[in-house]
Amino acid sequence: MTTTTPSDIRPDDLPATIRAFLAAHTAREADAAARTFTDESVVVDQDETFRGTEQVLDFVRHAGSEFTYTTELVAARRRDDAHWEVVNRIEGDFPGNVADLTYRFTLADDLISELTIG
Repeated sequence: MTTTTPSDIRPDDLPATIRAFLAAHTAREADAAARTFTDESVVVDQDETFRGTEQVLDFVRHAGSEFTYTTELVAARRRDDAHWEVVNRIEGDFPGNVADLTYRFTLADDLISELTIG
């Protein structure tokens, strides 16, 4: 089995699809964020799994909507051509007030096929 060591990259070097998702998600533009996913995509966030277009759209519409917060991209990594990681620091009025969340993306045909947030 071969393991890949992630390499740190500049956020500008992330694939356009990931940059588009992050911008739309931060701006809370759910429809634009959902368009970056495949029809069969899977999102896992806080032990909840969302599958397919409708569930992913519902996720991006409601994720964190009960809180006010800011987002800062603090790290970006490339594992291989299909796997990327982004660390976002969020600060706001949620319990704990500050959290670093790792977004693990899998791309297929220039769209997000899987996203795990943790």
